[in-house]
Parts: sequence; C-alpha cells; structure tokens
Amino acid sequence: MGRRRRGRPVDGILILDKPAGRSSNGALQVARAIFNAAKAGHTGSLDPLATGVLPVCFGEATKFSQYLLDADKAYDATVVLGVATETGDAEGEVSAETSAAALTEAQVRHAAEQFVGEIDQIPSMYSALKKDGKPLYELARQGIEIEREARRITVYSLEITAFRPGERAEVDISVRCSKGTYIRSLAEDLGQALGVGGHVAMLRRTAAGPFSLEQSVTLDALQVLRDADDFPALDALLEPIDLALPQLPMIELGDTTGYYLLQGQPVQVPNAPTEGLVGLKLKTGQFVGVGEILSDGRIAPRRLISNVRQ
Repeated sequence: MGRRRRGRPVDGILILDKPAGRSSNGALQVARAIFNAAKAGHTGSLDPLATGVLPVCFGEATKFSQYLLDADKAYDATVVLGVATETGDAEGEVSAETSAAALTEAQVRHAAEQFVGEIDQIPSMYSALKKDGKPLYELARQGIEIEREARRITVYSLEITAFRPGERAEVDISVRCSKGTYIRSLAEDLGQALGVGGHVAMLRRTAAGPFSLEQSVTLDALQVLRDADDFPALDALLEPIDLALPQLPMIELGDTTGYYLLQGQPVQVPNAPTEGLVGLKLKTGQFVGVGEILSDGRIAPRRLISNVRQ
C-alpha cells in the first residue's frame, strides 16, 4: 500500500516571482509549504542569481509541466563587458579582465545582431543540464569540465535597452528566446565577440510561455495570506491548468464522448483537427487533459486529469 501524501489536494499553476538568492527548488518548497500542497513541481530552473517568472505546478497540473518546460521565455538582463567570470555570472570568480572603455554603443549593437535568429549555443558548465545523472554545475564545482555539444536555439529578439560605457561597460538587454537558451552563455558570447569578455550581473525572467510578471506573486505576499490562514485567497491566485497549453487546439467533448474518453477509449469528435495533440474540455468547460488524433480521425486520451467530475 502506497504512502499517502500529506497536504491539501491543491490543483493549478502559481506564477511565482522567484526572489534572488534562492534556488528554483528552494522557492518551490517554500511555496508548497505555504499552500500546504500535497504535490508540486516547477517548470524549469532559474539560477539563484535570477529573479522573475517561475510557474509552479500543484497537484494535477504537474502532469502538464512539460508544456511549460518547452515554452518560449523572455528575460531582462544586465551584461558587464570587460570582465569574464568562471560561471558566466556575477557569482563566479573573475577569470579575465580587459578594458571595455573603447567600446561604443554602436559596436555593441552590431555585435549583438549575430545572436538573433537560429544559432548554435554551447551550454555553460554551470547549467542544470545533466551528464550521467549529475547536473553539470555539480561537476563544475568539483573542477571537472566536460565537452558539451552545441545546441540549436532560437533568439527571436535581442533588444539593447541601455548602454553605460566605461572600463567595465554595462549593457541592458531584453531577450525573447526558445527553450534551452542560456542568457549567461549569450553574455559570454557577446563579450567574446567584442574581444573584452562579459558576464551576467542581473537576470530577471519576464515571461514563461503564456505567463508574465504581471501575473506573478512574491513569496512574501503569499506568506502574508498564509499567516492569516486565508487558504481561499491563496487558491484564488492559481491559474487554470489549461492555460499551460495555449499551443494546442481545445476540443469540447459531448456527454457521451466525454464519458467514454475518460474511460480510456478513443472517440470520434466532429470537426476535430486531423493530426497532432489537442486539449480536451467537457461541455461544462472543465479541462480534462490532452488527447492525440489517431490515423482514423478518432481522439485517444494521452494525459488525463484524475479528479474529473462529470
């Protein structure tokens, strides 16, 4: 007999504004404790240095966290030019210094253009990618460096919003990018392209998939509600699970098709797409999961919520 989870059966997505100085998992555990949630998981790590949008999935929402892991992201960052660090950010030891005093804003803008579009990026040794089950950053802290293959990513836009010249020049950037993009690697590559080195001094995620900073809430604000034992107000902050799937067409199931699909059987739905994955809702509007279009046009269940009420 399995061990029963402790905590409330909370379902939904919390858009957390992660504070600086905490790991993503550390922030997740605090949020989970505040909600007294039985089950929780985050949707992609932010460095301790970084702040901003960290969607936290509670309960049944954890079944669909992959869609947020795969989603596009947006960041604001400050890059210091003239100083390279071992980690590519301000938390690492300085590895090289070169005067950036001669750099102009025009030069920086020109160099940044080469990093827009589909590019190959070598992930940092201080990333959360794993080798033989171990995160690369753990190996890096042991002084171990392994060869990493370049990965194809897409930088949709890289806007320079401010430039402050000097021996250690600073450039503020706003980036929209695909999953798997490392801003610290962008900073290092930009510094290398300019011949002076560079690292990230500030990083704030402004969007993850459909979710933005405007929807986010801080741990401090959550703690105020918890101190008042105001669980209804806490639960009201959660976003519906189906919002994590904006890329999927949403199909409405009738009473009969809904019943049989929830029993695990493929069903025929008029005017459904001819291929691919689809989101599924009942006539009541309740989201029930994800299905896949079979070769014969029927929709087969692929990932369903377990506590559906018909």
